[in-house]
Amino acid sequence: MIEFMKKAMDWVLEKEADAAKGCHARPEDIDKQITMIEKKKEALDKQYKENVAELEHILNKLHAIKAESLKCTMQK
Repeated sequence: MIEFMKKAMDWVLEKEADAAKGCHARPEDIDKQITMIEKKKEALDKQYKENVAELEHILNKLHAIKAESLKCTMQK
């Protein structure tokens, strides 16, 4: 499904480029699209960073738990 969406988006962008070459695309419309995509990218970047931070937190806790469990095996 993702591959289909990529191909569809590429096709749409080709048509936009053709329209621009033929002077049928308004720069204001393209600016709106750019702004929309930049906002989406920023939101995804923020979400990505939050998710990575949460995974780091979980990993740190797991490493601490493992260290505690290793103490038990060394005492036996």
